[in-house]
Amino acid sequence: MTRRHFTRSAAISALVAALAGCATQAQAPAPQTPAASAPAAAAKPRPVPGTPALPEPVVQQPIDIARAAFVRETAAQYGIDPAYIESVLAQAEIRDSIIAAMSKPAEAKPWRDYRPIFITRSRIDGGRAFLAEHRDELMRAEAKFGVPAEVIVSIIGVETNYGRNTGSYPVLDALYTLAFAYPRSGDPARLDRENRREAFFRGELAQLFALGKETGLDITTLKGSYAGAMGWGQFMPSSYREFAVDGDGDGKRDLFNNLDDVFASIANYFVKKGGWERGGPVTVRANAAANAQPIEPESLDPLYTMDELAQRGFRPLTPVTPAAQHATVVMLDGSSGPEYWFGFRNFYAITRYNISKHYAMAVYLLGEAIAGRSDADVAAVPNGQPSA
Repeated sequence: MTRRHFTRSAAISALVAALAGCATQAQAPAPQTPAASAPAAAAKPRPVPGTPALPEPVVQQPIDIARAAFVRETAAQYGIDPAYIESVLAQAEIRDSIIAAMSKPAEAKPWRDYRPIFITRSRIDGGRAFLAEHRDELMRAEAKFGVPAEVIVSIIGVETNYGRNTGSYPVLDALYTLAFAYPRSGDPARLDRENRREAFFRGELAQLFALGKETGLDITTLKGSYAGAMGWGQFMPSSYREFAVDGDGDGKRDLFNNLDDVFASIANYFVKKGGWERGGPVTVRANAAANAQPIEPESLDPLYTMDELAQRGFRPLTPVTPAAQHATVVMLDGSSGPEYWFGFRNFYAITRYNISKHYAMAVYLLGEAIAGRSDADVAAVPNGQPSA
């Protein structure tokens, strides 16, 4: 998602000031003197006839009120002591750096700029070494779930550079900041999106408490990304609870220290959340005829038959097996102009991990290079030039 960049300290200071003002709105108004009440009509001029009314400003709910409601709802939903929730939230810190990072995600970059971030010689070589080192565990996950080992490795490569960077932000701080202190734009047209973002992160914060209760993890010590994602595969708390599995039969689901659990959980996520098809294609390059009818899908769900895509002027550059596949058209802003690809069910499955088409394509290309497919290394480098 593209989010406007906010000035760090100024944004938080302004937000705190705004919330402090809002907290007084429910109080009874002080008695007015005649001198104060006389010019009241002049203080709010009547609009000129025919002039559109200005939209009402969007006011963010005071943190103390929102937090009290969160405590009540989380305690009731997950059977957790409200006093414990309060004690944990008292340790949370609103961090300007989290707001800044959320305001400028890499996925907002065009494909020609996004691709070089992840498709590099070092990441390809690192992925091959990682796959060789953990081949047995990866092959067990592939055999059980049908997700190729190189795809699992690619996810870990893109998310955490093979475990080298699993995140340095306290997960509690990240979710608390985004749930209660992400600045509002004041634009009514953006209100619905801002409400959904706020509700999402409050939900994830509640899920974090539930995860701690279920697993015994001390949630005040967990570290992750600026968005609250955790472990080698960067699972959000709700995904950890729903899709993490015990890969080695030790009775635990440890996505921080147990790679058997990490590999199996990533594969399980693809199958359960994305509908991954064992042995199915992910994506192939497509040719667009000069008179091709544009396809701008609302989602990347593969809704079209290959015949329907051909009728619209899009054909695969390499054979698709089986020919009865359903796909959608993915257009990317390449370094040499538009690139067209067919996205199949398994491409869609990768986008369930991260909804960005750029992310899914990076995972696919990195996985192909790790697996050593024909000309994968050349295809992985912009303009076909050797990487530095």
